[in-house]
Amino acid sequence: RRMEEAEARSAAADAYASQPVTTRDGRVLAVLANAGSVDEVERAIRSGADGIGLFRSEFLYMQRQDGFPDEQVQTAAYARAAELCGGRPLVIRTLDIGGDKSLPYYRFPEEENPFLGWRAIRVSLELRDMFRTQLRAILRASARGGVRVMFPMIVSLAELRDALALLEECKEELRRQEVPFDDRIPVGVMIETPAAVFMADELAAEVDFFSIGTNDLTQYVLAVDRGNRRIAAMYDTLHPAVVRAMRLTVDAAHRHGCEVGICGEFAGCVAHAELLVGLGFDELSVAPPSVPAVKERIRGLETPQAELTARRAVEAATASEVHELIGVG
Repeated sequence: RRMEEAEARSAAADAYASQPVTTRDGRVLAVLANAGSVDEVERAIRSGADGIGLFRSEFLYMQRQDGFPDEQVQTAAYARAAELCGGRPLVIRTLDIGGDKSLPYYRFPEEENPFLGWRAIRVSLELRDMFRTQLRAILRASARGGVRVMFPMIVSLAELRDALALLEECKEELRRQEVPFDDRIPVGVMIETPAAVFMADELAAEVDFFSIGTNDLTQYVLAVDRGNRRIAAMYDTLHPAVVRAMRLTVDAAHRHGCEVGICGEFAGCVAHAELLVGLGFDELSVAPPSVPAVKERIRGLETPQAELTARRAVEAATASEVHELIGVG
């Protein structure tokens, strides 16, 4: 009987998956999906996602054997993804390589702490020709509508401004060549480090949106390698320090009229929805199969109750208190 009831709930959620998401008291949110390829974008839209909150562009690079993908290859992939989204948001994260991700055709330096080393935006700002190629491709695809660009692992205003300056240079090149693009393409940054959290006010003043990557944020806030089995139990996004980091980020973003979403694995758990709604997130980006259930859970929430839960979580002294509060074992 319980299995039948669960199947019935799942079927009901699937039936309404493509509908807009509104809490019981009328607050509107968006539930988008994470994707690493054009095929995954198509599956995500079929699952009812309100768009793509994280397009992991590095998979275009990782699947090749003969060098960085050129502008034409990237433009075709991003443009097809935008077409599939049909005007819905398509957030393309620029190359996030390094750490635990490598390329078969490019030799990265040996590093004792690769997660603290040369990765993500640090690579792009050094390999500028490669970065320009990607930015031009994203801009060209933006002519299809809905495209947004997002920079990963930003830790300072200097990095952000450097990336924004390169984006403007690429825009100017395309103008001279009379290539169409969205001149007002929304720009965002990933919030993945304590530095980004503490600089959130300054960063929010210069971009259109934030997206919190809970996988890395948890790792860096707690100084816990998420791939180390010996200390795996210490890796916990419900640790009060991580919850408070999320609250600080959301509040800073909203002070500057900046949208804020969350795209780490944490967002895809139905049990976490009340906390995230209460913290004030505008959108959640989850694995495609999670979209219907997360939407259904949000529809059953009351914002005041969710905000009370979030406030108690922020005030909690231990992770176990937060787990108990939201009913996660």
